[in-house]
Amino acid sequence: MTPLFVPPDHFRELQRTDIFPDASRPLEIDLGCGDGTFLTGMAAHHPERDFLGVERMLGRVSKTARKIAAQHLPNARIMRLESAYTVAWLLPRAGVSRLHLLCPDPWPKKKHAARRLVNQAEFLDGLARILVPGGEFLLKTDDGPYFEDTLLSLASRAHQFERLDWPANAFFYPTTDFERSWLDIGRVIHRARWRLVAP
Repeated sequence: MTPLFVPPDHFRELQRTDIFPDASRPLEIDLGCGDGTFLTGMAAHHPERDFLGVERMLGRVSKTARKIAAQHLPNARIMRLESAYTVAWLLPRAGVSRLHLLCPDPWPKKKHAARRLVNQAEFLDGLARILVPGGEFLLKTDDGPYFEDTLLSLASRAHQFERLDWPANAFFYPTTDFERSWLDIGRVIHRARWRLVAP
């Protein structure tokens, strides 16, 4: 099994076993995984779980694939694809235990706010479709407006998503490359976590 995962059909919903052979293991998604620091850190720390990174930019995909291979992580793979499509149409139904959205593109201009993943109904519908019952959505961002949009979007779906506490150091959670760069210049990192209560 190679680090690079290529869907057998880009127009068909994946089966859990298309990605990793053992469907009984928890599957976590790192959406927009950047250089793979978080993905490989989590995979090394949790050998009992499977991790799939999703990234659009070829250079980042290649870098992540090399990290996975160098660290000999059989429970980590990387897929080159656009995030919104992946969640809305491709990932397996009720197959994901946790989805991580870390330092996403903030689309800072007001006229572009609709492009934020958390403001897209297809993304939110897809999130509810792919998470297992009790599965979690975890967000970190340095962008205040993006964070507020996320809180509002998920609050509008309180019948589906319940917000959970996320105290500092509650569990192992590596710092991403983007997060480190923002912390180095004194930016505040906002974080929030939700659980799927109804699809």
